[in-house]
Amino acid sequence: MGIPNPRHRDNEGQRTMNFDLTDEQVQVRDMVREFAGREVAPYIREWDANGEFHREVLDQMGELGLLGLPIPEEYGGAGFDYVSLALACEELEYVDTFLRVIMSVHVGLNSLALLQWATEEQKQRWLMPQAKGEKIATFGLTEPNAGSDAGAIESTVVRDGDSYILNGAKMWISLAAIADHFLVFASHDRGLKHRGLTAFMVERGMEGFTTGTIKGKLGVRAGNTGELAFNNVRLPLENRIGEDGEGFKIAMSCIDQGRFTVGAGSNGLTRACLDASVKYANERETFGQKIGKHQLVQQMIAKMVAGYQASRLLTMQAAELKNRGIRNTKETSLAKWYACDVAAQSADDAIQVHGSYGYSNEYPVERFWRNARGAVIYEGTREIHTLIQADYALGYREDKPLRCPQPPAPGFAESRELVGVSD
Repeated sequence: MGIPNPRHRDNEGQRTMNFDLTDEQVQVRDMVREFAGREVAPYIREWDANGEFHREVLDQMGELGLLGLPIPEEYGGAGFDYVSLALACEELEYVDTFLRVIMSVHVGLNSLALLQWATEEQKQRWLMPQAKGEKIATFGLTEPNAGSDAGAIESTVVRDGDSYILNGAKMWISLAAIADHFLVFASHDRGLKHRGLTAFMVERGMEGFTTGTIKGKLGVRAGNTGELAFNNVRLPLENRIGEDGEGFKIAMSCIDQGRFTVGAGSNGLTRACLDASVKYANERETFGQKIGKHQLVQQMIAKMVAGYQASRLLTMQAAELKNRGIRNTKETSLAKWYACDVAAQSADDAIQVHGSYGYSNEYPVERFWRNARGAVIYEGTREIHTLIQADYALGYREDKPLRCPQPPAPGFAESRELVGVSD
């Protein structure tokens, strides 16, 4: 199955659905598939079992241009579109979720936020080295006592002349011990709740800023997750992103991008569950025949097929809107919610297909299950997305136009190149 091409129109100029990938999108997909299959797949069982994060993978992703995939060339990126970003996330998570998480926090939650909200000087200072893979970035919103309720953030900033003093802590931050740049949110007036939030870029090495690593995670064990602590960290005025009080709006626009990558990646996890289940069902025999001949096994595999196709269409609908610079909070929420639920159910069914073997790490499906479970919590729990979609349907929620990252220029794909990709 291919991908909707947003540039295809019928004779009357109305939008139609074209499911063909462009040559450039195919190149991105194949390059990422080859990279992840060569550099990570042979080792991921060991890395996951030992909880090992391998920094060289980040460096390799930077060399390939993945860390700046949707960032315009003028800022050091590769200039590809959101369909390409979705394909890259799918192929990365097909091998392991930790690879997609890198794209989510570095690209989706940080770099695309800078593209949308930063000044030109800030883009040159932070976005360009991030897009080139020279610096690694992440995002800090969640706190020990504030997850889905961003208005309850306890971290504070106080204006002090031409700078701010930041105090507080962040929790469950991907790449916490690895990143160079941190987009964090704190309150300048907790009485204003979410209207009192302001966004800042914090840099590793700032006095009073420390990071730590969280051990004992259920899933994504090959990835780094940790905590941030701020003890009277002095932030220059030029480190503020946007204006005072714009933090919540900025954070929600960041999450629109992060949710998109999570949903796209979940498609890869569902496909991995499907492929593993099909392979096992065609090898394992019970009662004198391949278990793939048993109707209840077929039912589980058929659910994976249907879920994958539906999730991918929802993801590409959001990608099309992003390519056109149209706000897509509703569509991205739906894609993330549905795709993550499908991946979690597919992983559960994949273990069932494998029987007792699925309960051990001899086969990859137990890792798929552990990794899939987190995605229905982070970037908006399934319960939050349920409320979001109900509010839209009931007319309780309506989005206003919001500054969106620059969509790719018409014909963007005709002149883009990635290292390692050729015609």
